Amino acid sequence: MITNNENFGYLGNNFQLKLINQIITDKKFAGLIIDVIESRYFDNQYYRLIMQMVKEYYENYQTTPSFDALDQITRIEVTSEMAQRNIFDMMKEIKKISYEDHLWVQEKSLKFCKQQELKKAIKKVNKILEKGDFESYDKCEEYIRDAIQVGEDSEGALDVFSKLEEALQEDFRHPIATGISGIDNLLDGGLAKGEIGVFLAPTGVGKTTILSKIANEAYNSDYNVLQIFFEDNPKIIQRKHITCWTKIASKQQSEKKEEVLEKLAKCRTKGKLILEKLPSDSITMTNIKNKIRKLVSEGNKFDMIVLDYIDCVIPSRNFDNEWKGEGAVMRQFETMCTEMDLVGWTAAQGNRSSISSEVVTTDQMGGSIKKAQVGHVIISIAKTLQQKELGLATIAITKSRIGQDGIVFENCKFDNEMLEIDTAQSQTFLGIEEGREQKNRDRVTQALQRREKIINKSKS
Repeated sequence: MITNNENFGYLGNNFQLKLINQIITDKKFAGLIIDVIESRYFDNQYYRLIMQMVKEYYENYQTTPSFDALDQITRIEVTSEMAQRNIFDMMKEIKKISYEDHLWVQEKSLKFCKQQELKKAIKKVNKILEKGDFESYDKCEEYIRDAIQVGEDSEGALDVFSKLEEALQEDFRHPIATGISGIDNLLDGGLAKGEIGVFLAPTGVGKTTILSKIANEAYNSDYNVLQIFFEDNPKIIQRKHITCWTKIASKQQSEKKEEVLEKLAKCRTKGKLILEKLPSDSITMTNIKNKIRKLVSEGNKFDMIVLDYIDCVIPSRNFDNEWKGEGAVMRQFETMCTEMDLVGWTAAQGNRSSISSEVVTTDQMGGSIKKAQVGHVIISIAKTLQQKELGLATIAITKSRIGQDGIVFENCKFDNEMLEIDTAQSQTFLGIEEGREQKNRDRVTQALQRREKIINKSKS
């Protein structure tokens, strides 16, 4: 037997009449509640019967029936004349019920259904915990998340001709700049919330440098940034940011302490820049999400997350194929940034062939190529030995869903010590290839000329 606090009876008869009226007449509201409302939530057997007919009709036709259709269904499926009369009488009341307070009725009923779904989810979670099945932690989170999302309106479905004025606004994306002009120009100002960018580079090229620079630039523009890293000492990351603000190299900051502190006093903005070091062998994207939620509960609100780097995050569950797990991690990162309304920047390690490449391409990403497929933007960084010595790099936008890709910034200034990156020069991939072909032709020509000189010399 269901007690009053487990059905709509505690809200009164009139509420239940209004609720059934709303489910029949408001198609949008019906779509939000129909899957989670149960006939047993009504305290009258005829209300329950009407609700059951509505749910069955919705299941077959993906919409709620009209009052005329319900009349016909009642005549066909309800054999008792007394039951038919009672249903017809109640349908008349439901049909003429006042539209007043409809928003309150909808909100109250959705909250009730959400509470019931949450109770069911907690029971499932308790069963998992009682069994000690801690490997199913992600399943627990899924149960609770689904229960909390009951009645949430989907904003994903959009008629292509709706909200055209908003779609045509110049600033519809609201991007956050990277502070690297060539990249910002090609990304229409940077990345916007819900978008993720990936820097692809071999070991020791400067992934942490460029990610720290982007985090620093966002903070300077009054945004709130969370920078998560796994491999560096927090003081090293702090000093990188100090270098950005003071133009004093990390190794000189101790001896110039007074000057550093004086300059830093002028660098505070309205934003926040939170640094978080996490272990590199046990962190899942679920752990990171929970970490952000805790920080938010403490009064922080983030606009950007910088994750240094994605290869240090392990899958939330076991996969038979390691590459599938890597793709799942990147997909979780994208989902988290969308759900939490964040700009997401991260980095991925290049494979062995990327170490000696003049230009690193997407197929040189270490591990699963799915990491590249998920990212909105993939930017590669390459350094030859000579470029490293001269503080230069070749940066290429290898993929972009936002703007133009296939652009190469050759021999950019890329100073790891001073965190200075300047994309003054640029070429397309085609231009790079043509340049290589021309160099090869020049080498052949020079070799032939040397050979001809040797032959002529021997003749003389």
